Amino acid sequence: MTLELTSTAIVEGEMISSQYTCDGDDVSPPLTWVGVPDQTERLALVLEDIDSVKGVWSHWVVYDMPPEGKELSEGVSPTFPRPGGGLEGRNDFGNIGYGGPCPSDGKTHRYVVRLYALDRRLGLTPGATREEVLERIEGHIIEEAELMGRYRRLADR
Repeated sequence: MTLELTSTAIVEGEMISSQYTCDGDDVSPPLTWVGVPDQTERLALVLEDIDSVKGVWSHWVVYDMPPEGKELSEGVSPTFPRPGGGLEGRNDFGNIGYGGPCPSDGKTHRYVVRLYALDRRLGLTPGATREEVLERIEGHIIEEAELMGRYRRLADR
């Protein structure tokens, strides 16, 4: 079985509901996955804006999640009280936890969520950046799943 990532909030290629953005409640979207390879030691997740005028912009970084977990529920708290472990990193807004889509240039941006099945624990402290996580997972990715949604500010539609 192949690693597969799905969400009721981020449907492949479709617009993301404003409730998960700076125009709404700015809560993290629910995500579920299946097909985690048996040899997986930990999972990591990154949500990023690949069309940001400042380059790739991270909105959410989660790492060292146990492979037994099958989801991140809506509205995950930055303290991340998750049974069995898992930590949240610092997004490019400078905060730990989720920061929703909020493009400032009036254009529709693509937001990509990537889930990584890893062969080891990363061993990073809470608040690691996207760059730190991506550096640590290099050479340790067993499998990867991806989901892309789009968003444009409500005032710009």
